[in-house]
Amino acid sequence: MTPRENTYREHTDANCLITNRFENTAGLKALPNSKITPIASEEWFVLRDLKRSNAKTRAWQELSSAGFEVFTPIKPEIRQRERREVAVIPDLLFVHSTRTALDPIIRCTPTLQYRFLKGAPAGTPMTVRADDMNRFITLVRAAKQVEYLTPEQLTPEMIGHPVRIVCDGPLNGLTATLLALPGSKSRRILAAIPGLLSAALTLTPIALQPLD
Repeated sequence: MTPRENTYREHTDANCLITNRFENTAGLKALPNSKITPIASEEWFVLRDLKRSNAKTRAWQELSSAGFEVFTPIKPEIRQRERREVAVIPDLLFVHSTRTALDPIIRCTPTLQYRFLKGAPAGTPMTVRADDMNRFITLVRAAKQVEYLTPEQLTPEMIGHPVRIVCDGPLNGLTATLLALPGSKSRRILAAIPGLLSAALTLTPIALQPLD
């Protein structure tokens, strides 16, 4: 084996998402179009993807292909005359899994990290409440138009009154916040993952009830 081949082998061995041998590392077996079977209770973990911007694939694509439930804001983009889906915030992704399944993958993938809670004991990963995450995903997927906002872009003046959605379908009963964007005449609502990500949504005509 040449030095170059050996270097490539060491690189791919260190990244179990490339070699797809992580199922042995984690004690799991991934099947096509299947989800990882959890050993402990699942949570929505917040991860950081440190790959370069020109990487052919991102962590959200690799984890999704491996059977994990993954969410990251996506937008279409034209690159070299080819239409691709790219992450709105390249280093941010949410994975619904267990630490039992994720720990060995993150240990052997240098470009994948947990986001850790500030002020918590060292090594405490950041997670999102299932209710908050599921509501955010449901609203985003039902929207006709989505504009993602980071916490720095969201100002107090943009936040209106809390409302409850009344309609037929999966949005019925979900809560959100009225949103006022400068220069916009359309009525939009705000969905948020507290402290991480917000989305300005334009929905099909719905009834909104003020919350007491």
